[in-house]
Amino acid sequence: METGYKRITIKIGSNVLTRTDGTLDITRMSALTDQIAALRKKGIEVILVSSGAVAAGRSEVQTDRRLDSVAQRQLFSAVGQAKLINRYYELFREHGICVGQVLTTKESFATRNHYLNQRACMQTMLQNGVLPVVNENDTISVTELMFTDNDELSGLIATMMDADALIILSNIDGVYTGPPSDPASELLREIAPRTELSQYVSTEKSGFGRGGMLTKTHIARKVASEGVDVWIANGRRDDILIRLTECPQEVPCTHFLPSPTPASSVKKWIAHSDGFCKGEIHLDSEATRTLLDGKIASILPVGITRIEGEFDKDDIVRITGADGTHIGIGRVSCDARTARDECGCKDRKPIVHYDFLFIE
Repeated sequence: METGYKRITIKIGSNVLTRTDGTLDITRMSALTDQIAALRKKGIEVILVSSGAVAAGRSEVQTDRRLDSVAQRQLFSAVGQAKLINRYYELFREHGICVGQVLTTKESFATRNHYLNQRACMQTMLQNGVLPVVNENDTISVTELMFTDNDELSGLIATMMDADALIILSNIDGVYTGPPSDPASELLREIAPRTELSQYVSTEKSGFGRGGMLTKTHIARKVASEGVDVWIANGRRDDILIRLTECPQEVPCTHFLPSPTPASSVKKWIAHSDGFCKGEIHLDSEATRTLLDGKIASILPVGITRIEGEFDKDDIVRITGADGTHIGIGRVSCDARTARDECGCKDRKPIVHYDFLFIE
């Protein structure tokens, strides 16, 4: 049974695209581009978020050992990105598909205007039949401005572009109840919203990338909570993309079920803005319970117990529950001084309106 997707974001991890010696696996790249071309012929728009640039550059350049990790990453990316996009250009050209490179940084998502400008550019590419190939611009990123990994970037792109689904291709089939190498471990086929996964997910990072299953599941849950289907599957399996879109029930993979109530465009942006929070709002137990129960509610001064940090009107802040747990993100309607003055007061306007509040 086909999924009926009209637009999907596909993230291909470094461990899918590289051999054990760090060189690009051209055979695998060719197989995946063939599948993406087949999806486009079926009328599915595809946005490709591809890792592999740093790994590709690493295999080309002998570095000075005095370079620090950030400088090495910038160097490898500068060389490897050219190699990677050139391969995609040649492979997709065989199918008559034009590709466009989109290099971005975390800072590009920090403001609503930058976010919308980036979305408009990629919308224009899709409307004109161009396949966006997205990657982090590691040549100008430094540690504090880096995405956790391309899993985080793919989640941002999927929600920003209103994709029906996000497919994360790794070198394993999905989320297991234990180590994938243990025969006793079972593959979790479906994961419902708010399912606790900490007992299953390893903190081990991937061989060539910066991430691992921990970041994949974190991003998958967040994106699914915004109403997007998320799949984690093995990119080394034959015809994995075709099978996922035609008969996913027959494919070994993990499906994160989407929330039945999709988030608005503004809330999607806010949901992924936790790296830009300027302060923190602490709530009492009643306000916390109301928000976690899924009720439509704004954050009023009467339910606030404490304000941390300094922020201005329209800044992004973290929302913390009565037990100290981070429960959401919101855009404030006033500055920190006003919020402190009104803290605990009744009959005041919302500090964070429901339309600009994302509860995880």
